[in-house]
Amino acid sequence: MSDLTELLPSKNDYRNFRKSWSSDLVAGITVGIVALPLALAFGITTGAGAGAGLVTAIFAGLIAAIFGGSNYQVSGPTGAMTVVLVPIVAKYGVACLAPLGFIAGLIVILLGITKMGTVINRVPWPVMEGFTLGIALVIALQQLPSALAVTSVNGGATVKTAWRTLKSAIDSGVNARALSIVVLTLIVKFGYPKLAHRLKIKIHIPASFLAIVVSTVVVLSLNIKIPKVGALPKSIFANFTGPSLHTSGLGISSLIIGALEIAALAAIESLLSARVADQMGHIHEEGLRYKPNRELFGQGLASLVASMVGGMPATGAIARTGVNIRSGAKTRLAAIVHSLFLIVVVLILSPLISKIPTAALAGVLLGTSYRIASPANLREALRTTRLDSSILLITAAIVLFVDLIWGIAIGTILYFTYKWLIKTKIARAAKLSRAAKRK
Repeated sequence: MSDLTELLPSKNDYRNFRKSWSSDLVAGITVGIVALPLALAFGITTGAGAGAGLVTAIFAGLIAAIFGGSNYQVSGPTGAMTVVLVPIVAKYGVACLAPLGFIAGLIVILLGITKMGTVINRVPWPVMEGFTLGIALVIALQQLPSALAVTSVNGGATVKTAWRTLKSAIDSGVNARALSIVVLTLIVKFGYPKLAHRLKIKIHIPASFLAIVVSTVVVLSLNIKIPKVGALPKSIFANFTGPSLHTSGLGISSLIIGALEIAALAAIESLLSARVADQMGHIHEEGLRYKPNRELFGQGLASLVASMVGGMPATGAIARTGVNIRSGAKTRLAAIVHSLFLIVVVLILSPLISKIPTAALAGVLLGTSYRIASPANLREALRTTRLDSSILLITAAIVLFVDLIWGIAIGTILYFTYKWLIKTKIARAAKLSRAAKRK
């Protein structure tokens, strides 16, 4: 019973509440502003729609914040999860998300109960770096349909689908208006922080949010005819559904394979994000460090619930978690405020959100993929040992051309195999050296 109690919320989660509630409130609203365009964009990219992205950010974010094992983690729809979900939704339709998310959530909960968090948490860093790079490239390629204002041409693998979509767009005529909005969004996203620093602007406005606002104003003012987000659900409970297989088109084998893949990703990415969060927050006190098994329990519950109310499976989000910490978050109250803020946005600002051009959201995600890839960090990582840099590139290539989970699996196997071979070689050389000395 004590083991199960460790997976549940406690008063200790909010022990600094009285001292930190104001900073948590500011951080939560800031993260909410950052999460808004990302949630919309990831929902559209997946094929489930902008509303599904918002529902996921609200419900998964709230439940993971309360039940998860990290005091800083912000959860919701992520680019990594879209990599898994895009081909599944393209094949089986949006109805498959409910049963897949439900079963995947149960699997992640089971991983937490059986204390698998400490095992999963041992994935080598070169593999995780390669995984992150591969994800960044896939996210960028997934934005082609929205950036070019065309329908995605399914080709199976990400690279093949992107190539066919690009070819189709060129054959039908490139939409210069949509591309111009993508460029405008990127200019504002990357240019505003530099301008704000130069002008010493003290009010913090998230660049992605400002980029969306500017692009939307330009599109509406000039009456540019490009696709927009469209109407959102009038109620956040409007799409409540159960995990039914009858309407999803999924067979048992497809359900099991898909759920296992989603669960593996949710577990790995969430633990990676929580681990990075502790490093960013310089957390050294044992009582404040994230708890991997509880984190799995919370993330599993979050995906399970979000998928049943019209959302999709979620994970911990490294980018939003980083914003949370940099904005002054001290407890998990900040992540809770982030979800509550999004609820207010949905209930009050839905008519405005519906007018956001999808090309602007594509621009935000292209910028996000660049940040995730982090060229400076990549160059530094490639200057490390030959083993680490090789594993990084191999993992990234497999994620990009084959599959995300296979990339992690093969990268991990190769890493530990190389380590074992090197250790064996050193031991053999030492043995021969001792033998030579005896002679």
